[in-house]
This record gives sequence, C-alpha cells and structure tokens, in this order.
Amino acid sequence: MKAVSVTAAGWEAYTQSRSEETREQLLLQYMPLVRRVAGRMVGTLPRSVRMEDMVSAGVVGLLSSVNNFDPSLGVKFETFATNRIRGAMVDALRELDWVPRSIRQKARQLERAIDELAQQQGRLPEDTEIAARLGLTFENYQRLLDEVNVTVLLSLDDTFPHSTTAFGNLADVTADMLTSSSLDAIEDNELRELIVDVLKKLPEQERLVLALYYYEELTFKEIGGILGLTESRVSQIHSKAILKLKAGVRQNMNR
Repeated sequence: MKAVSVTAAGWEAYTQSRSEETREQLLLQYMPLVRRVAGRMVGTLPRSVRMEDMVSAGVVGLLSSVNNFDPSLGVKFETFATNRIRGAMVDALRELDWVPRSIRQKARQLERAIDELAQQQGRLPEDTEIAARLGLTFENYQRLLDEVNVTVLLSLDDTFPHSTTAFGNLADVTADMLTSSSLDAIEDNELRELIVDVLKKLPEQERLVLALYYYEELTFKEIGGILGLTESRVSQIHSKAILKLKAGVRQNMNR
C-alpha cells in the first residue's frame, strides 16, 4: 500500500475523498499514539485497569478524530486526536464506575475546601490551610491527596472538556507556560488566559509536575526520578495542583 501523507495537503485530500482505504491507513499510522496515551493513563490507575481496555477505548477516540479532523483549523492532528483519545478512555473508565463512593466523597470534600478557601482569601490556599479546613493532620492530608488522585484525573475533563477548537487540553497551556513568548498568541482566548494566570500562581514544583506530566508526557514514576521524589509524592503534588487550578479558574470566572 502507498504510504499516507500526514501533511496538511494530505489531510485535505482525505477530507475531500473520505477514502476507506486512506482512513484505515491513517488509523494504523496513529495507533502508536493511542498506545502512548493509554500507557500514561494506566500508569496512574489501579492495577485492575488493563492496558488493553484503555487501548480499545482509545481507538474509538482515534476513529472519531480521523472522521472529524479539519486541517483548516491550523491544529496538528496529534494535538486534536490526543484530547479525543484521552476523552474516550475517561468515558470508558466512568462507565466502569470502579472508583469507590467513599473516594468520590473525599475528593468532593477536598475540592470544596479548596474552593471555599480560595473564595474567602482571594488567593490559592496553602497546604496547611487546606489540612486545617478539613481537620486533618498534614500527614493525613497528604495521604488523602494520594488517595483521590484518580478521581482528580477523571474530573479534570469536567473543567477542560474535549474540544474541537485549538484549545484542546492542558498540555497546550503548560506548553505556553514553558515558552513565555507564546503567551501573546493566546490573548484572544479567555479560558486559556484564565488558566495561564492561575498556573503562574501555583508553586514552582506544582507547575513543573504539571508541565512534565501534560506537556512532556512523563509518568509519575519518571517525574519522580527527575525530581528526586517518590511516585506517591508526585501523585500528591499533581492532585493538589489540579484542584487548585480548577478552583482558581472558577474563582476568576465568577468575578
């Protein structure tokens, strides 16, 4: 078979012809992307979640991406597809409903505490303030962050939904944080501006974990190796960074 062109012109040709043969070739070519997204997600989930199940769900997202991609948007297909692939995997996890109700309740309590503190103080709360609000010792607060990380990962899509626009996922915004000159290019996007503003207010370690996870696409274990932290500690940092990010965005949107 003739190789598929993934240039803008190649995609434009496919969108016009809708050739079944070309679509199958595109699906095969981008399967490694599905496996890469699945591998990163499985690395943050309990062992009961199988890689094969995530890949199967991700293929649904890939198929939707190939069918709906519009090269005229000026977005790379990988960026467009990664968001939909991950969204399909998250949807599959929600359908399984394997997160215990007790964990969901704890996650809601933690998120509510951070939201309330942010609203009252007009800034993102410190760890000690959150722990005090929940009536927890600092050690138990850290254990809670680790415990609710899976729920935080799934709820992230409620705040930043899969989109067909240029703003596809948190990876795009963390990339902006790593390249200050690119901030000027996103001034016309209110949500991105809000997220970038809140990201800049997070402690450096939390920003770094988000950048390494969402932009560099490293696993928690790999991030821990770079920062000299345990995988569990990275999980904790990720949880509180995302919860603070969501609280900060909501706080700014309600002004």
